[in-house]
Amino acid sequence: MSPARKGSQDVQPRSGEPRTPDGRYFVVRGRLWRLSNPALDPAERKRLVQELMAARRAVRTAKADPEALRIARSRVEAAKRALGERGAPWWTDGAPDYNRRMVANTPYADWFETVTAKDAD
Repeated sequence: MSPARKGSQDVQPRSGEPRTPDGRYFVVRGRLWRLSNPALDPAERKRLVQELMAARRAVRTAKADPEALRIARSRVEAAKRALGERGAPWWTDGAPDYNRRMVANTPYADWFETVTAKDAD
């Protein structure tokens, strides 16, 4: 298992993971994870991703220092919120947020069955 898969805090999309047709989520092990806001300026997205990666490295190195760990985790949270992966949904059509829910328990269930059936072929 790669380090990016150890905890729910570190789930990131990879090219082979299915993405919902509306572009809001990707699916890992049957769970929906919110994608970042596609309307972000590319330069801003790059800056935020760099901050997120730096904050994750800080979490890894701060394990022995509770205060440093708290600060590093808050940086991760802030970066994820700025990217649109957490907090209020970035879409504006009023659709509910299914982040971190099992896809089978959401309106995406039928879509996901077709995706997984194609992968089985």
